[in-house]
Amino acid sequence: MAYDEGLAERIRDALRGRRGTSERRMFGGIAFMLDGNMAIGIVGDTLMARVGPARYEDALALPYVRPMDFTGKPMKGYVYVDPPGIEEDAALENWIAACSAFVSTLPPK
Repeated sequence: MAYDEGLAERIRDALRGRRGTSERRMFGGIAFMLDGNMAIGIVGDTLMARVGPARYEDALALPYVRPMDFTGKPMKGYVYVDPPGIEEDAALENWIAACSAFVSTLPPK
């Protein structure tokens, strides 16, 4: 499955200069890893955001957000954000910050 290269470039720009950042093909798209842990990714034109279990319900209450159900079963702690929810750079940066905050609580891989 292809992914939105323009969105990927926006994420790369936001993460540029951050130590421990890498990319990996995952979930049929691309994932951005922080210290080896998946933080954020793209499937098609949809953002995959790893917000963690504690922020999961709050994230689902936001506009353009839905459960990440890649396997047919929702993945707790992960949400999809549809394109209107990340059109503005500030909105995308907020998602990146939320995902980075959660992933920073995990041990490096």
